[in-house]
Amino acid sequence: MKTKVITLDNKAAGEITLSEDVFAAPVRKDILARMVNWQLAKRRAGTHKMKGRSEVSGTTAKQFRQKGTGRARRGSGKVSQFRSGGRAFGPTPRSHEHKLPKKLRKMAMRSALSSKQADGELIILNQAVLTSPKTKELSAKLDKLGWTSVLVVSGTEIDDNFALAARNVPNLDVLPSEGANVYDILRHQTLVLTRDAVETLEGRLK
Repeated sequence: MKTKVITLDNKAAGEITLSEDVFAAPVRKDILARMVNWQLAKRRAGTHKMKGRSEVSGTTAKQFRQKGTGRARRGSGKVSQFRSGGRAFGPTPRSHEHKLPKKLRKMAMRSALSSKQADGELIILNQAVLTSPKTKELSAKLDKLGWTSVLVVSGTEIDDNFALAARNVPNLDVLPSEGANVYDILRHQTLVLTRDAVETLEGRLK
């Protein structure tokens, strides 16, 4: 599957052959959903905490006599029914991570790349390199290309000038090929891969 390659100046830079196993695989939305949930669960801090009955300060003296008042039996002021009482079955710090097989993770990555290719939102860039770290110059190039929400995946290393210029550009993220992930690919409208990134991803996903 041949695809055109362009430069940052929107000029032709030849063609590249994409592997159909990686960029023309069946798009499994169910697998994509499982992968996104897995990624977001790993990002959760899990620091939510509420004090229980044994942790709040309060009296344990009996509130009123046991019989004759017509009220419920209460032997502590720290129960959850009272104001400032402890929370019953409240959240406690824990990890939200769960396991996802490696085969499914690879399948989700292939589905994400294939969906971008099928929708015409995949662009192959010759190289993501700038001569100077000027945000204004990079913004002008992006405007000419018509990219508004874009994820640029470079090779194993990111060009320093490109990374510095891209820091202040809204809706533009730059990742090395090792950091390419399903969540970031799906939340951007346009996916831009360099030649080096294509080789690395194909070697990882075949």
